[in-house]
Amino acid sequence: MSEFKNPTTEQEYHRNFEQIKPLMNDTQAYYESSRCLFCYDAPCVTACPTHIDIPLFIRQINSGNTAGAAKTIYDSNYFGNTCGKVCPTEVLCEGACVYNLQEVKAIEIGRLQTFATTKVISENKRLFSSGRSNGKKVAVIGAGPAGISCACMLRSKGYEVDIYEAQEKPSGLTLYGVAPYKITNEEALKEINYLQEQFDFKINYNIPFVSGEQFKDLENKYDAIFLGIGLGETSSIRIKGEELANCLGAVEFISELRINQHKTKIGKKVIVLGGGNTAMDAASESARLGAEKVILSFRRSVSNLRAYYFEYELAKSVGVHGMFNVSPVEITGNGKVEGVKFARTKVINGKLENIPGSEFIESCDMVIKATGQTKQVGILKNISGLKTDELGRVIADAKTFQTDNPKYFAAGDVYNGGVEVVNAVAEAILAAKGIDNWLNS
Repeated sequence: MSEFKNPTTEQEYHRNFEQIKPLMNDTQAYYESSRCLFCYDAPCVTACPTHIDIPLFIRQINSGNTAGAAKTIYDSNYFGNTCGKVCPTEVLCEGACVYNLQEVKAIEIGRLQTFATTKVISENKRLFSSGRSNGKKVAVIGAGPAGISCACMLRSKGYEVDIYEAQEKPSGLTLYGVAPYKITNEEALKEINYLQEQFDFKINYNIPFVSGEQFKDLENKYDAIFLGIGLGETSSIRIKGEELANCLGAVEFISELRINQHKTKIGKKVIVLGGGNTAMDAASESARLGAEKVILSFRRSVSNLRAYYFEYELAKSVGVHGMFNVSPVEITGNGKVEGVKFARTKVINGKLENIPGSEFIESCDMVIKATGQTKQVGILKNISGLKTDELGRVIADAKTFQTDNPKYFAAGDVYNGGVEVVNAVAEAILAAKGIDNWLNS
């Protein structure tokens, strides 16, 4: 039985989805920053995909220079506030902290990062400005972490930047796809608003790109185009019963939860299919919405989970049950979900196989498929000369992020297939530099 009751008000929702990395106060930040050893050649910096000078910003917090700390963070990562909350710091910067070697608690780098950046956002403190106009224009498709980061870097170099976003709000994954106990809608949007005021880029909403004519029009109007369109809907697992009511994709479920919050419907017994980080989020969210029982099912053993182990521990802490070495073969029901037929699995000569005659049905009234996301091949095929690999990812130069169509650059999930927000930011900054070098070569 879940410890959470179904939230019926906004207050109950926020209590169930309380932030797992709450904002530090001044005293907490001072004492935590005092613990840092300010390592030379610090491993935490190397572990950060955006290579923030972590010892420097922690020293700045400790000396009372919070604005300076935020500037140090944003100099390397335009989503410094968001990444402080949603990054898997346990395996990145904090995972590399030298205190781990002494079995001492690692410095809470993520929370310190959010502390500094929240201060300047709340005070609307100006740290940056756009560069002197160079007369050139760049279109950015997608207002997620990759698109916004690319726009900020280009604006700092004097480019006019127009962002085109298919949704009605910005921030992409951080608004529509991250678990709400990691970052709130308000926090995600405040950082975008702050960056927009700092760098003065334009965002055009509700403009999906679905035709070759749209891309040709952009090519005629802009000197370069950046693709930051992310990924598509949840992939099909091609089994009978996927069309039943109450069988939905994890991406769609999380998006609905972020938008509708306590009004989101949840089943009494939920089965989540998958073993990645999105599966852990969907399972944990189901429990926090008041599902009486949540089962996380995975085809392999618990040691083979694709998710970070701390994410699985978080899901277990809110009452999620694990069911391993089982493969879904059918979703059962008459019009709506009534259960999942599983087959038990085993590994034979390195290959996963279903065990004949081992099928059983686990009853439930909701199934959430956390089975990966489709690639945006349908959109990308409208761009002349653009190439994708066998997995549907855009092919681009690993240093400049320029595609085979030289006017287009790409970064983030559309390029890497889906990693972390911080990776999208790091790639997009390099892509912006690639655009700048190309247009000035």
